Amino acid sequence: MSARAATVADGAAVGDVHAASWGAAYAPLFSADVAREGIASRRTRWHARLEAGEGLVMLGFVGDRPLAISWCEPSDARAGFAEIHSFYTHPDGWGSGVSAALMTATLQQLESDGYDRVHLWTLRDTPQSRRFYTKCGFVETGATQTRDFGDGNPLPQVEYERDLSAGDAHVTDWPSRR
Repeated sequence: MSARAATVADGAAVGDVHAASWGAAYAPLFSADVAREGIASRRTRWHARLEAGEGLVMLGFVGDRPLAISWCEPSDARAGFAEIHSFYTHPDGWGSGVSAALMTATLQQLESDGYDRVHLWTLRDTPQSRRFYTKCGFVETGATQTRDFGDGNPLPQVEYERDLSAGDAHVTDWPSRR
């Protein structure tokens, strides 16, 4: 396993991981048209984001195959916090440990960039992602919100946060299911 910051040349790889993961985990929550559009937009949006230098985008690899992505920026809502906007693992990487490796690298980079705290939002009804964030040392804040993914049907989200000030951004390995 390895992880590194994504470059402009990685736009297609980041898009492929995001589209495959989102399609497997979230597309079933939407109508076929909304799901199809959501997958297509996730495949293509990363080129411009990487070119513009919008935040920290990282890739996690198994061997030389990119199978996980993260995207973070300074939080607009919480002063002094970084926010993880996206954290996705391609279904081929589920259970491989690449998610834990990428989370460790992401948190270490955020800590190196001077952040003491990080937060994120995840869908309330996605137990796999919620277990993963808890395993990574994140705790629920109790805050909730809804997010409309473009179909006029807002879905509930819950917030998680993690303290990085202790200097240990390591994540315990997620057990392999292979």
